[in-house]
Amino acid sequence: MPTTRRSFFKRASAAAVGLLAASRDACRAANARLVPTAELDRILAAPVLKTGLLKSAVTVASVELLRNGKAYLLRTSSTDGVEAITVPNPSRMAETFPIFLKQVAPVFVKRDARDLEALLWEVYRHNSNYKLQGIALWAGVAAIEMALLELMGQTAKRPVADFFGGATRRDIPVYYASGNRGNRPEEEIEYLKKLVGRSGARAIKFRLGGRMDRNADSLPGRTEALIPLVRKTFGDAMTLYADANSSYDVREAIRIGRIMEEHRYAFYEEPCEFDDLWSTKEVADALTIPIALGEQEYSMHRWKWCIANRAMDIVQPDLHYGGGFIRATQVARMAAAAGMQVVPHMSGGGLGHLDVVHFASFTPNIGPFMEFKGNTDLPVECATSSLKCEQGKVRCPTGTGFGVTIDPDFVKQAQPVKLS
Repeated sequence: MPTTRRSFFKRASAAAVGLLAASRDACRAANARLVPTAELDRILAAPVLKTGLLKSAVTVASVELLRNGKAYLLRTSSTDGVEAITVPNPSRMAETFPIFLKQVAPVFVKRDARDLEALLWEVYRHNSNYKLQGIALWAGVAAIEMALLELMGQTAKRPVADFFGGATRRDIPVYYASGNRGNRPEEEIEYLKKLVGRSGARAIKFRLGGRMDRNADSLPGRTEALIPLVRKTFGDAMTLYADANSSYDVREAIRIGRIMEEHRYAFYEEPCEFDDLWSTKEVADALTIPIALGEQEYSMHRWKWCIANRAMDIVQPDLHYGGGFIRATQVARMAAAAGMQVVPHMSGGGLGHLDVVHFASFTPNIGPFMEFKGNTDLPVECATSSLKCEQGKVRCPTGTGFGVTIDPDFVKQAQPVKLS
């Protein structure tokens, strides 16, 4: 019988008094453990933000959504006259700004930003927002959460990381992610070489399969050719990841995973349809390669199920799609209890890569490389970081809030976004 990631659980359980106890012992031996849901519930109930840095209320006076070209900005102010400019996810805001303006932002006006954690539940319930549950709701909640984190940072003159216990690392190793699918293997190799050459990245990720295409490849034979070709091209020193973007059923996902195992890939992302957690778990149980999942997950109940049942090995919350830093930290804490690493998915556009390196700076169980998709085209200034990938790393800014400043002229040229 081939060795799998889970087969030792079965061997341990045969000699143990109870299956659950044996599985837990086996997990601990592999630097992981099965976590009772009651423990995960306690983790979710524990406070996240360190608001003691602020001795008085930070009352939100206004929240304005602005647009300059394809870029969206949030301008948030307090009754004390402090102003914060932040950058929401541009593509999601373009699609869902009526929900943000009507259903999300009003919940936070005239409220104390220090109550941000409690307000996340309140906005979920407001006007039956829970019926909108999904990225359409939570990307907007993430936008206001990040705005209020910046507002509190500017008020306290402290970096965002201090509200989460403080940064423990500054230079964040990244993997460069290719967004290509459907090009020939040789073309993708040349593209990956360019990404590595200009960034010094020591890890890369590329795309497999046909994206929600029920086992059909984007080009016939592309995946089977590309997996060994990337390893041959970049050698054993390069860490390799690949993302299937929900391409496969269980049988095909396992077949592709075996090829990745043969060529020593470090993780296999979203092999099955992203919300088919049961199929993903079946694939994870069958393979030794770590399975990564979570970029499109927004339900804390499903996160809890995935972690309690070990449906994946690498936990990938998206800071924008999933509702922000607080909720991602709760996910990371649950993952830590199970001995699992967190490698956040990076939303493209805006300052998504900046958000990821900030999260990595203070999260204890962060993975070895964070996702990077290229430099921002926003006119942003930072005195403490180039915000670029240099020698395979991005330096996390220091200073107040997120540590960056959007060009004031760019902000002045932005126009308010209003409901028609």
